[in-house]
Amino acid sequence: MRVTICENKRDLGYQAAKLGIEAIQAAIEKQGKATVVLSTGISQYIMYEHLTKASIPWEKVELFHLDEYVGIKAGHKASIRSYISTHFIDKVGKVGTFHAIQGDSEDLEAEVQRLNTLIAGKRIDLLLLGIGENGHIAFNDPPANLMTRQPYILVDLDTRNRKQQVREGWFSSFEDVPAQAISMSVHQIMKAKTIVCAVPDQRKARSVAMCMYDQVSVFAPCAMLRAKEDCTLLLDRSSSMLIMGDRR
Repeated sequence: MRVTICENKRDLGYQAAKLGIEAIQAAIEKQGKATVVLSTGISQYIMYEHLTKASIPWEKVELFHLDEYVGIKAGHKASIRSYISTHFIDKVGKVGTFHAIQGDSEDLEAEVQRLNTLIAGKRIDLLLLGIGENGHIAFNDPPANLMTRQPYILVDLDTRNRKQQVREGWFSSFEDVPAQAISMSVHQIMKAKTIVCAVPDQRKARSVAMCMYDQVSVFAPCAMLRAKEDCTLLLDRSSSMLIMGDRR
């Protein structure tokens, strides 16, 4: 894992997008197409501003995404597939294929199996990622399932994660936040060829330190990223405040 500390969150977003663009273009040049996993959240806004302006033949790009809340309709403001449509697909136009997670499916087990069948054997050229305040990657909240080899799994959301979603404005109250989600597993995340992990803001400083220094365990899923050679962790001055002493 490489660590890059940017001056501010705007530079961070630009640098994350630049790495993502390079990975997508390289995949298309080499194999005629690219498979990309998208992340979401307020920490990714600036990255998407730059990514969507790139000169890329998006019709050659197949898209998956990391997670989706259980029981949330596509039109809900917290819907992750709605976020991707608004901040990415609507701006770039037609993409090759977008495999949206149907978190409101009446048969969640069947939906998980559908996703696992779709992604089975796929080479993921680029995976865009963030880290939660509790150290999660995707919605693999502590204690995360690090053993499963299933690409997508049904997970329980912990209290800290659910409170974060309220603070960020996605839900009006803690009770409104779903208790479960469909999430890409940690094992599947780590299989991606290239991971670009963008983590701005002081509120993420503790989870950044967890990623850098904590023992890999079910209580620190983000620490798994240290084992990924082709992973770039992009920070701003605020999110890197607890590790800066080791990097000056």
